Amino acid sequence: MPSSISAKKRVRQNEKRNLVGRSAKSAIRSYTKKVLAAVESGDSKEAAAQLRITSQQIDKATKRGIMHRNTAARHKSRLARMVAKIG
Repeated sequence: MPSSISAKKRVRQNEKRNLVGRSAKSAIRSYTKKVLAAVESGDSKEAAAQLRITSQQIDKATKRGIMHRNTAARHKSRLARMVAKIG
């Protein structure tokens, strides 16, 4: 248990940031599943639209430091390849 005031504040900040990061990662996973579902169904227009939304969400998470930029690039690249394969 932290005893100093600054350590207590740091714990509070970490809890908030953990919640924000967790919700952002969960949202990215949900958007990714939508892209994969569109790819599975073979709907190229829907897949492309979902890919655009997912890429935006991944970029926002990367900008806020939730996801590393190389990880973001890898995810976007894999999704784009899947969408291009059916398109």
